[in-house]
Amino acid sequence: MSDILTPEELSRFNRHIILPQVGLEGQERLKKARVLCIGTGGLGSPIAMYLAAAGIGTLGLVDFDVVDDSNLQRQIVHSTRNIGRPKVESARDTLHGLNPHMEIALHGEGITRDNVRELVRRYDVVVDGTDNFPTRYLVNDACVLEGKPLVYASIFQFEGQVTVFNHDEGPCYRCLYPEPPPPGLVPSCAEGGVLGVLPGVIGVIQATEAIKIILGKGRTLAGRLMLYDAMDMHFREVNLRRDPACPACGEHPSIGDVEAYEQFCGLPPTEAPEEENLGPDDITPKQLAAMRNESGSEPFLLDVREPFEVDICRIDGAWEIPLGELPLRYAEVPEDRDVVVHCKMGGRSAQAVELLKSKGYRRVKNLAGGILRWIDDVDGSLRRY
Repeated sequence: MSDILTPEELSRFNRHIILPQVGLEGQERLKKARVLCIGTGGLGSPIAMYLAAAGIGTLGLVDFDVVDDSNLQRQIVHSTRNIGRPKVESARDTLHGLNPHMEIALHGEGITRDNVRELVRRYDVVVDGTDNFPTRYLVNDACVLEGKPLVYASIFQFEGQVTVFNHDEGPCYRCLYPEPPPPGLVPSCAEGGVLGVLPGVIGVIQATEAIKIILGKGRTLAGRLMLYDAMDMHFREVNLRRDPACPACGEHPSIGDVEAYEQFCGLPPTEAPEEENLGPDDITPKQLAAMRNESGSEPFLLDVREPFEVDICRIDGAWEIPLGELPLRYAEVPEDRDVVVHCKMGGRSAQAVELLKSKGYRRVKNLAGGILRWIDDVDGSLRRY
């Protein structure tokens, strides 16, 4: 693909070209640029759409997932007719509708330890639209090792944050978070929820930062973390500093290659883990179903979800104590029976297991994958959410 703008592109990007900070040279820089967008979900949708509309020449899309109806509340690059399709294919069709002059590279295998450095190496800027710690650490370390700027963001409920890592001598992700949190400590958007418009606000800021990096114009968020609260409609900033002792980008880095962060973070490498990947406190839905069918071995099933979630779907026989109330109500859980704790996906229930163990409970397990995996593996009559 030529870096010279065609007459059609000159007309399409006219409003950019007449900006002194962009001009013809800047628009040609955008056309020459290669940007890797990791994730085509809530954040990835506005990131990819605005980068495509801005005239990025090559956009790489990374996502192994398929479109689900629960995505459409916020993942605007997809539509109802694409439910069940691979997200990268759905996104490609939408983006080519916006800008037929660009090249789109699909990486439907997702990010792994084996491919992350090669993928990052092919692109000029990496934009992180993921929602899990293993991928964030993989991408950060690969960007540091390959010398690529990383535009980072995260969202939860009504709040978001954005910054630029590994750019202009600024910090990397590990300067803020040297080690990942324990499994289950931080709930995901799937468990805690997210306002549908929130990733639009944050994703557009990410796209803006990527464009500024490519143009070499303006002041980026390198060294600054922008925090956004949608409920109060309030932005604030926190200054960030590079940590000289950072294991990735410090003066004496100890990380020479990416690691297998699925295991490092205590998470399995897939959404529906096989039994050999379970933690010592985990039990699968099929194992739980077998226990419940055995005479005299019915476990005590504890549901730590919120009441509004229980109203949507519940496992018969479960005792309901929201996680936030468990420290005061744990005595309601019997100590002389096997106890299996569940939530929506397994994060909150993992916290509940740790709390019960700290109170002296020994026969307590976490339902891996939560009620969603129970629905997939055992009882498909229940309603998903």
